Amino acid sequence: MRKFSKAVSLILALALIFGSMTLAFAADEKSAAAGGVSGNNSGQKSDKIVILYTNDVHCSIDANIGYAGLAAYKNDKLAETDYVTLIDAGDAIQGEAIGTLSKGSYISDIMDFIGYDYAVPGNHEFDYGMDTFLNLAERAGYEYICCNFIDLKTGDTVFAPYAVETYGDTKVAYIGIDTPESFVKSTPTYFQDNNGNYIYDFCNDVSGNKLYDCVQSTIDQVTEKENADYVIAVGHLGIDEQSAPWTSREVIANTDGLDAFIDAHSHSTIASEIVKDKSGETVILTSTGTKLAAIGELVIDSGSITAKLITDYEEKDEETEAYIENIKTGYKDLLTRVVGKSEVELSINGADGQRAVRSAETNLGDFCADAYRMVLGADIAFVNGGGVRESIPAGDITYGQIIAVHPFGNMACVVEATGQEIADALEMASRSAPSENGGFLQVSGLTYTIDTDIPSSVTIDDKSMFTGVSGARRVKNITVGGEPIDLDKTYTLASHNYMIKSGGDGINMFMDNKLVQDEVMIDNQVLITYMEDYLSGNVGVEYKEPQGRITLAGSGLPFGDLKGYGWAKAAISYVYENKFFNGTSETTFAPAEKATRGMVVTVLERATAEDVITGTAIENNFVDVKPGAYYEEAVLWAAGAGITKGMGLRISPVSGEEKPYFAPNTPVTRQDLAAIILSYANAAGKGPVGEWMINIDFNDTDEISAYAMEGVAFCRISSIMRGYEDGSFKPKETVSRAELAVIMQNLAEFMAEK
Repeated sequence: MRKFSKAVSLILALALIFGSMTLAFAADEKSAAAGGVSGNNSGQKSDKIVILYTNDVHCSIDANIGYAGLAAYKNDKLAETDYVTLIDAGDAIQGEAIGTLSKGSYISDIMDFIGYDYAVPGNHEFDYGMDTFLNLAERAGYEYICCNFIDLKTGDTVFAPYAVETYGDTKVAYIGIDTPESFVKSTPTYFQDNNGNYIYDFCNDVSGNKLYDCVQSTIDQVTEKENADYVIAVGHLGIDEQSAPWTSREVIANTDGLDAFIDAHSHSTIASEIVKDKSGETVILTSTGTKLAAIGELVIDSGSITAKLITDYEEKDEETEAYIENIKTGYKDLLTRVVGKSEVELSINGADGQRAVRSAETNLGDFCADAYRMVLGADIAFVNGGGVRESIPAGDITYGQIIAVHPFGNMACVVEATGQEIADALEMASRSAPSENGGFLQVSGLTYTIDTDIPSSVTIDDKSMFTGVSGARRVKNITVGGEPIDLDKTYTLASHNYMIKSGGDGINMFMDNKLVQDEVMIDNQVLITYMEDYLSGNVGVEYKEPQGRITLAGSGLPFGDLKGYGWAKAAISYVYENKFFNGTSETTFAPAEKATRGMVVTVLERATAEDVITGTAIENNFVDVKPGAYYEEAVLWAAGAGITKGMGLRISPVSGEEKPYFAPNTPVTRQDLAAIILSYANAAGKGPVGEWMINIDFNDTDEISAYAMEGVAFCRISSIMRGYEDGSFKPKETVSRAELAVIMQNLAEFMAEK
């Protein structure tokens, strides 16, 4: 069948046309504070407030729009209004050679030159060491802010928790927030003293409440003490589920008083998403993606606040271009020096072209791990997938390309480790597979299998450090040098100081072990030495494909609660891959949970191309379909297309009028679902025609309600819904999520038939 695309209602389409893809929220209570006029024809500047923002630039100084484009756009805005502020939400100074060679200072200098006002530290701001970053922050012309980065020696925040700007009569507060994942997504020892005690904190309790309370306290402070009219969070938190409970959406949902949240960390592209806060008020969530593919623009004007992303701006500021070119000249010759050659592309991606190095074996992962093992003479080598950043095309390999693969400047080490510690590290690193995890291990001298059908039982502490394995292990069949691993034997393990000495990515089981070699070579030099001394300067066809060191077994699904549901796994995989269904969390599908009427129409809408069923756009007149509920759009789509009208009429408790109700949270019965499926097929032009009705031969046919009889018959002859082995249909039994997955796959296959 054709993959689904959402049916967009007429109302939404008009809103997008007239709104120019920008969402605005009226703020009448703030109108007086905002003041001013949005524009005029007199040539005078307006009083609108423009907040420009970037995030996760990762040293991409002239890619996409680039810093010169950003400078030009800022100048354009300054021609319109004097009230322009430029902010970065973190991870600016690390990621490419210009950052590695200058330890971030070149990027900071460029940000100074453009005129950034504020920045929030991302986890990668710490990658060159705490002292290096704090010195950089002290000399920067812009100000770092962060409410949850705390010096435990003093109990104070390292930077000011917030900043307040006054624009005419309007005060805007900016609150900085950094991810508590910084402990494991930078180098853990950078946050410790010489005795291994943590001397910094990010409000990182595992419940998330400590972070929520910190942010709420800061919101209260800027509204009560500073009398801010608008409160904007600038957070390096992201929306990835594995970052829970510290995602931006969770912070918004557990606080109140924010007007907008400029986000970073997950590299998500969010123009303007509506998120409800703890009080049910709307907050704009926005993020620009990564590598300056877009400029974020938040505008406060006449009592409203809007957000959008600028992606097609082509102007460049000549002075900024010249400044950047002068910096680049100083290290260009070094970066272009050829250090080797490859007959094949060495890639971080899988066969589908998508990034795979953080979830599966890749040929570049094999190459990097081999380099550590061979150059350092160890039994085994580990390289974390998050530390392998860029692919290398076939042909000459330059020093700049090698730095792009390993931009962190980590130092190669060798440690003695038991087989049990090796197994624990693999279990920790594989806990998210097949989903991404920066700690996923590329290996050399070792093979292993991950059974993704076994839920991870790894336990971690409040800093995401490994503490143990509480149940069945998903990593199996580990071999070292072709032999089964001996859990009691001591092996030599090569990696880098980030993992071995500092517990990076939470892999902390080697930190107290005996070091055989301590920081003997920088990470990118390990790759160069391997090419020059072991491969005679040429990477050959032996690296054309991944070499079969890592096997992902099981259904390939990320859900760990499918035991006993073998009969439904193929269907669950089908509906999940085609995005008809989501899990109830990153690792759970809840197969036994009852499917509701709201869930059914939502899944049907997701599975339907918009040119297959086009209904009449209707307003939400249902007494029990809450505006903004996940199923609202699907209910209106289904009602407008005549697939299901609802359950009848009911007196509205608000208006006292008789209105339709849908019962979206009511579990759907098998006969109700059959009736809905027949209406769906008819609406799509795939329903039965002519004399088609058959005698239903289930042994409980007399229990099927008259309204559902044709639907059950249609599902029977089309094999979309089948009876049970005992000859029954069980019309009034409710349908589980696993059963709905099977039925949806059957329906999709029926719809695809000619």
